[in-house]
Amino acid sequence: MTFVRIGGVPHHVEVTGSGPVCVLGVGLGLGWFDWDRVVPLLAPSRTVVRFDRPGLGLSGHARVAPTARGEAERIRDLLDSVGLGGRRVTVAGHSLAGFHAEAFARLYPERTAGLVLVDSSVEERPRTLLPRGARLAGARACGAVLGAVGVPRIVGPPLRRLLAPAPQAWVYGFSRVWRATLVEYATYGDVALELAELRRDLPLPDSTPVTVLAAHAGGSRRWLSRQRHLAGTLGAEFRVVEPSGHLVMRDAPEAVTEEILAASA
Repeated sequence: MTFVRIGGVPHHVEVTGSGPVCVLGVGLGLGWFDWDRVVPLLAPSRTVVRFDRPGLGLSGHARVAPTARGEAERIRDLLDSVGLGGRRVTVAGHSLAGFHAEAFARLYPERTAGLVLVDSSVEERPRTLLPRGARLAGARACGAVLGAVGVPRIVGPPLRRLLAPAPQAWVYGFSRVWRATLVEYATYGDVALELAELRRDLPLPDSTPVTVLAAHAGGSRRWLSRQRHLAGTLGAEFRVVEPSGHLVMRDAPEAVTEEILAASA
């Protein structure tokens, strides 16, 4: 376990294994441990980097609200901080982190060996309904109130165990995790809009392999259609992981590992 300071915030980062570098990003409000079932499969032949964004997991309090460019820069700075700045990397992003991983690949193509989107967030026509400042103020105020009355401590760990059991569910007892999650949710539309702009301005190199993995547990065909459309937009390989819920890396770690290995070969 390692902590590196970026932008004045202590970031929890774990580096495991050896070989070509893979960076694993988690979805909204999740923690480093959500990749636990994939890391042992990758580590024998890959250097695996996973981390907690500010406020989440074991990282320090978030100081600024998320942006697509800011999260891409965070990946860059983390790699530099752990001595991997000179290596081309495969970035894998789950859910919201799919936005971050794609932003990294567009902003730093010379540092990107491959891109794997794991049941990534998809917004064909991104928009926001309220001003960013109002949404941020509301999210932070809500987080402060919930923390003051003890909701995270009482509800957080059991709720996480109910939704997706993990030994590290205790981290959801911290108010900072709830605040960071609420802020990520409140700025989701902004990040989606920013990524849409990056797509217009910064094409992915033809030489960068891109894979879109879609979860399917016998449910929505519309979600599969949206994931297939994302793959078409990016010129990516498309694969359905079935059966799997949204946490594909927990439900089908072998399938996710296979695609990351192929992208980082």
